[in-house]
Amino acid sequence: MRDLQIDWLKCFVATVDAGSLSSAAGEIHRSQSAVSMQLKKLEAAIGHQLLLRGARQLELTHEGQTLLGYARRMLDLQAEAQAALREDDISGLVRLGVPDDYASKYLTPVLKRFAPRHGGVEIQLDCEQSTLLIPRVARGELDLALVSRDHARRGSLLFHEPMVWVGSPQFDVWRRNPLPIAVYEEASLGRRSALRSLALQGRPYRIVYNSSNLAGQIAAVESGLAVAVLTQCSAPPHLQLLGAEQGLGPLAPMEVAVYRSPASKGNLAADALQRMLVQTLRARA
Repeated sequence: MRDLQIDWLKCFVATVDAGSLSSAAGEIHRSQSAVSMQLKKLEAAIGHQLLLRGARQLELTHEGQTLLGYARRMLDLQAEAQAALREDDISGLVRLGVPDDYASKYLTPVLKRFAPRHGGVEIQLDCEQSTLLIPRVARGELDLALVSRDHARRGSLLFHEPMVWVGSPQFDVWRRNPLPIAVYEEASLGRRSALRSLALQGRPYRIVYNSSNLAGQIAAVESGLAVAVLTQCSAPPHLQLLGAEQGLGPLAPMEVAVYRSPASKGNLAADALQRMLVQTLRARA
């Protein structure tokens, strides 16, 4: 087997994360034909096909799945080595967005690692739902955001976050018919997931509470007004997790990704924070 070149691995990982050659080309600022050629060289060196064209996007072969973890680690190590030689002088502002339900569990460990290494970097944090953060990143109003992505090509995938039904243990709200539910705004992926699950079951429901923030959802559940769907990381321990025993069906997990604004290209502080987000949060997957 020939030595594996960093450029080959970079194109491979970018293609997996972006879901297509054309999207990967944009992410790493190479032509689509160049990305395709690098992948062919990598497959020739490995001696196996790594990607298959599926119905909607590229899919990993068994060998591709095996290589992916190693490729990510090699690229992370290269980035870490480069960073160690230059990051002492990094300064500037990074505008970062994160939903309320991800802030405490996932952003805190990132910032604990980042702050001591980059004292010259100022972080401006905005907490909003992913549906609001995504267009702000696209417009260049934010440099980076940790989001529940709305399609496979949105940012770099970090991990899958489980979704759960929650209710108050003091109220058997789940017994009511139609089922009273609290939901996020209409574009919310969590809302779509909840309504899709109920539709598949054929279970009648009515929306009794609508709020765009986590605190509002929790308040509705605590008061016995409704049940709700939350990310597992944001579900308070005093609430009851509901499921098949209460007649509630499974929920698809959220794909959590880091989404970068093209306008932030060249911002070394944003480069460093993005790298820390990926290294810290992808390790939990």
